[in-house]
Amino acid sequence: MKARTATLGALAGIAVSLALAGCSGSDSPASTPGGVASTAATIDGTGKTLHVMIAANGLYPDQQKAWFGQVSDQFKAETGATVEFETFATANDELTKIQTSVLSGQGPDIYSLGTTFTPTAYSTGAFVKLTDKEWGEVGGRDKFVKGTLGISGPDADNEIAVPFTSRPFVMAYNKDLLSAAGITEPPTTWDDLAADATKVTAGDVHGLAIAYADNFDPWKFIWGMSIQAGNPILDLSTTKAKLDDPTAKKAYETYFSWYTDGLVDPASIGWKNAQAIAAFADGKAAFVPMVSATSHVTLDQSAVAGRYAYALMPTIPPGQTKTPSGGKPASSIISGDNIVVANYSKNQDLAFAFVNMITSKDNQVSYNKTFGDLPTNKDAASVVQDGNALLAPILDSSAKAVGTPFTGAWGDTQLALTNVVVQALPALQGGGVSDGDLTAALGTAQSTAQAALDKAGASK
Repeated sequence: MKARTATLGALAGIAVSLALAGCSGSDSPASTPGGVASTAATIDGTGKTLHVMIAANGLYPDQQKAWFGQVSDQFKAETGATVEFETFATANDELTKIQTSVLSGQGPDIYSLGTTFTPTAYSTGAFVKLTDKEWGEVGGRDKFVKGTLGISGPDADNEIAVPFTSRPFVMAYNKDLLSAAGITEPPTTWDDLAADATKVTAGDVHGLAIAYADNFDPWKFIWGMSIQAGNPILDLSTTKAKLDDPTAKKAYETYFSWYTDGLVDPASIGWKNAQAIAAFADGKAAFVPMVSATSHVTLDQSAVAGRYAYALMPTIPPGQTKTPSGGKPASSIISGDNIVVANYSKNQDLAFAFVNMITSKDNQVSYNKTFGDLPTNKDAASVVQDGNALLAPILDSSAKAVGTPFTGAWGDTQLALTNVVVQALPALQGGGVSDGDLTAALGTAQSTAQAALDKAGASK
């Protein structure tokens, strides 16, 4: 993949693909009163304004607003520069901003991107490629947990993204409900998860809490089950999309069966992720898969506080008892938020100083305490992990996570995977998705993904 200049045509080509994407110098002896390394000794930003675009935090909006103020005050004290934050609610909002900013040559200096958004952002050529100079300005690659660098670029010589937060996915389970059902340990296969969920389901308590209407969750289930079965969805070695592969169809059938088999609350057909977590927090579900460390902030203040734990999501695909030949026992996508700096920014030195500051040890530990996201700073991660048994499965998931294919075609593919679920929801609520309808939907998704992959290959 070669960096290239963003054009109107290139940006228009990725407009739809980002609709459902993602998932948003070294420490020196000098420090602020808060103990965070200072950059003020080398950069004077007096009278300048740094513009930062970041995803709105739907779970903790008040805390995010307070965090904006705290880091803005800190950066002002260190550099004299003012920081102004702008939030976006969807990836489409962010794409619109990128399009208008690149074409006009002005806009946010910094963007926070979901990790799965990074390949498509890279394909625009609109962001600073990180050389040794830029990495040095944010503390060096060695400052970061190695696994979080896995989707900073297509390879180590072509990176645009600095890791900001790590958000590997796991499964939370209610220890009391499992014990009462005679379940002694969390399931490791998707078939066993369904079997255990069946044992627990009774009355208004269901085995699973699933966010069928979430904008981001559904495709992750399908991709995870598929790659576990040996299907990467996009095979970059052959430039072939594989959404119509039997393994993908089996993944959808499994995902839909939880609803038709009565293992979830019927209302979950309209749930977002926060509502699934809320149901689990109220003790109304035994398992809630596809959650991250951010959930513990809510769960520790809920009816299940002290009565829940995390485990890896199943890593054995549906219909199997072990990883098949060619399969990858992926526990999660490589998930979290990356930070990129715009090529057009006239404040790149300030931008990288800001990135260095918010990825410092102290700031990352503080961010974890507020929002639950795991640090990408290696030293901060050690502090957070030390003696915290609850986080052990999440850290294990991070180590076993697998990145989605690094291609500009992934955004369209992710959207296509999600659209199969979106289009199926009415039929699912009405009793089930027919084999013919699912096959047709997968055919449409396959065509969309293949066209995106062909276009990405042609534009290299």
